[in-house]
Amino acid sequence: MRLTASIRRVFLAAILLLAIPSAASVSLSQGVAFFRIGAGSADSTYFAIGGLLANAISNPPGSRACEDGGSCGVPGLIAVAQSTDGAVFNVEAIGKGDLESGLAQADIAYWAFNGFGTFAEQGQIDELSAIASLYPESIHIVVRADSDITDIGQLRGRKVSLGPVQSGSFVDSQIILEAYGLSLEDIDVDLLMPGTAIDKLRTGEVDAVFLVAGYPVRALSEFAKDFRLRLLPIDGETAERLVTENPFFSRDSISADVYKTDKDVETLNVRALWIASAKLDDELVYGITRALWHTRNRKLLDNAHPDGLGIQLETALVGLTIPLHPGAERYYREAGLLRGGAQDGAGDEMMPPQDGEAETMPPQDGEIVPSEN
Repeated sequence: MRLTASIRRVFLAAILLLAIPSAASVSLSQGVAFFRIGAGSADSTYFAIGGLLANAISNPPGSRACEDGGSCGVPGLIAVAQSTDGAVFNVEAIGKGDLESGLAQADIAYWAFNGFGTFAEQGQIDELSAIASLYPESIHIVVRADSDITDIGQLRGRKVSLGPVQSGSFVDSQIILEAYGLSLEDIDVDLLMPGTAIDKLRTGEVDAVFLVAGYPVRALSEFAKDFRLRLLPIDGETAERLVTENPFFSRDSISADVYKTDKDVETLNVRALWIASAKLDDELVYGITRALWHTRNRKLLDNAHPDGLGIQLETALVGLTIPLHPGAERYYREAGLLRGGAQDGAGDEMMPPQDGEAETMPPQDGEIVPSEN
């Protein structure tokens, strides 16, 4: 088989990535750095966004200069999105040094960093830090439109896919089920990747699917081309109680035109965070954060995926539940989004721009400025 030059470069980069001994070893002082972004399954929103972030921050040796229309990423950096089981896997892999960074829901990151919830038994993973808050992820509870299931309480005794055990969907599904008086023992649990779960919903092998993802979820959009679906609501007093007891949740709604459903549906969302090992070189993470918000990457973010539109500097500190990496903190402080002394913990001194602050931020080297969108 004959490989093109571009394929050979990608193949070589993938091989070299396997040789990275630990997250702490990644440094631009070596002239080239390989950087992994733990995403989700290949058909997930996380994987698409992970690839988008990798494109935004990469600038391999020999690339055309940014000012000449080339990459505006970190010089010498080769980043890739790596397929994983999801948020829980990503935070655990970062803690072990098996990944440099990854995507995770704000609640998963919070529990992992503090050793709460699903991480109570294994203990805290205090090597975690944040690069940015990216976009809201909505809770989807999906059934076929011809199903007799119209509310969450009716899932009792039904076959329901909650996502892989190491996914944020699996963790959040248990919170939602409990709020409606159900436990894992009350349903027939299946632990499927999103694409497989939707395929089985199509054939009737599962009755419902839990997904926590930014919409539109590609697999659901494909499903909606051939079958009608229904989204079960999370609303009323139950939704209010969930938000009160779990402050990382926010009220949300999914419009009927997203998946061609009969009506808009109320639900909840949680922020997707880009997290990284706190052991990463400060200068490297500073450069990555600068590259992410480079003005010339705005077109890439806006056009490559629907959730890319939600990745905005103005909301980069919204919903953070773990401390910023010092390199990222330096960038946001220079950008005017942080003020005062050193940041000691998640939420400390995180000040989203007020009254147009972001628009008046001093540009970095004449290039990195907040979006005007």
